[in-house]
Amino acid sequence: MRNLLYIIICIAVLASCNSKNSNSPDDTPTSGVIAIASDGCFTPIIEEEIAVFESLYKEAGIVPYFSGETETINRLLHDSTRLAIASRPLTQEETEYMNGRKLFPKSIHIATDAIALITNRQNTDSLIGIPVLKDILTGKIKDWEEFTTDNKSGKIEVVFDNPNSGTVRYAIDSICGGEPLSGNLHAMKDNRQVMDYVSRTPGALGIIGVNWISNPLDSTCMSFLDDIKVMAVSRYRKATVTNSFKPYQAYIALKEYPMTRSVYLILSEPRMGLASGFTTFITSDRGQRIILKSGILPATQPVRLVNVRDQL
Repeated sequence: MRNLLYIIICIAVLASCNSKNSNSPDDTPTSGVIAIASDGCFTPIIEEEIAVFESLYKEAGIVPYFSGETETINRLLHDSTRLAIASRPLTQEETEYMNGRKLFPKSIHIATDAIALITNRQNTDSLIGIPVLKDILTGKIKDWEEFTTDNKSGKIEVVFDNPNSGTVRYAIDSICGGEPLSGNLHAMKDNRQVMDYVSRTPGALGIIGVNWISNPLDSTCMSFLDDIKVMAVSRYRKATVTNSFKPYQAYIALKEYPMTRSVYLILSEPRMGLASGFTTFITSDRGQRIILKSGILPATQPVRLVNVRDQL
């Protein structure tokens, strides 16, 4: 009888342990597998951060899901991921929605990015003012000859990376002041397709994240630089060589380049799991140095201000 009672107690304890283990998290700050969401504009940076993180922590696996900003935020709101990377923090309404679900998101500034304007190598125009760019995006200017002095003519073909990306939102909010974009603009799938299209289309004007063309270690992106040019941008309608700047790291830091935006990690993990561990890594000295080498401005690493050569 005592043996039977002992067996019953053992079975109960084992069942309790199995139940506890099945409900316990299966990832830690440095191990496990998780999915994260990111605006595709930041693909090169996030892929590099993941590669280094996984090389340090062999038992960690991070699966990125790159899409437009709208879908990235929605995946966080629907709890499909606990970590998102976007060019804006959550709105008050989004934050309150997540708080109501007992998910208390934190927005962490990790970098300052720049929006780059690229043209085909055959295009002789190299300067543009923000007011002129606004007129192009809203459809008031449709041909190159309407604002250039180089006798270039032809239709301006504006191409974005994704209709729901943070780049499109930036164009509407920060460049056009809330005015709707022209219906004649084109959206590709991602920044790589934008660069490919511009490299093959003399009249194209591409709008991309600068990290796609600023990292000399990214051979795929660097391969496009022989066929595209990066325009210098001015805050003024009449762009000149003295008031226009390219999206170099130093000009971003000095706020000379006019089209910049913040990059945020949005973390909703209620405990210290792998999402928190990856967040800690990106905000650490090593993670910030990866951002520094990518060509955009890290949130915490100092930037050396040196004379720059026109390489973009």
